[in-house]
Amino acid sequence: MRFHETIHGVYFDDLDAFHILHNARYLLLFEHAIGSFWRHLGWAGVLDFNTNPDQYHLVRANSLDYQRPVIGTGQVRVRVWVERLGRTSLTFGLRVMPLDQDVDHATGRRTVVRVDPETKRPCAWTDAFRAEIGPYCAHIEAEAGK
Repeated sequence: MRFHETIHGVYFDDLDAFHILHNARYLLLFEHAIGSFWRHLGWAGVLDFNTNPDQYHLVRANSLDYQRPVIGTGQVRVRVWVERLGRTSLTFGLRVMPLDQDVDHATGRRTVVRVDPETKRPCAWTDAFRAEIGPYCAHIEAEAGK
């Protein structure tokens, strides 16, 4: 299973009163890493749902577990992969780690659901999307009826 990894800076204004990365900043790191992952797949620039209908998805849930604080300014790695690809949903796995060790500062998950642009109701990912994202998936559910 492949993963996508980015390096992010931790700046003074990211820190809390104890000089520890503020808890809310972890979700922002996750957001940036997922955005980088989408760009890696070629989803950059203006979204066009007519040529790529899979771009129309909404966040269903975020979860985050803190294991070890990021202390002070510097850089961290954020790793993203797909834990599960369902018929209409996708769950990312995420890790925040130091540059020099494979230990977790934090782990998290984000679930998104593909929706129809008009009805806003869940709809299935396209076969093209499933094929493209497959190498990054730990678990892929088969489409119903196939």
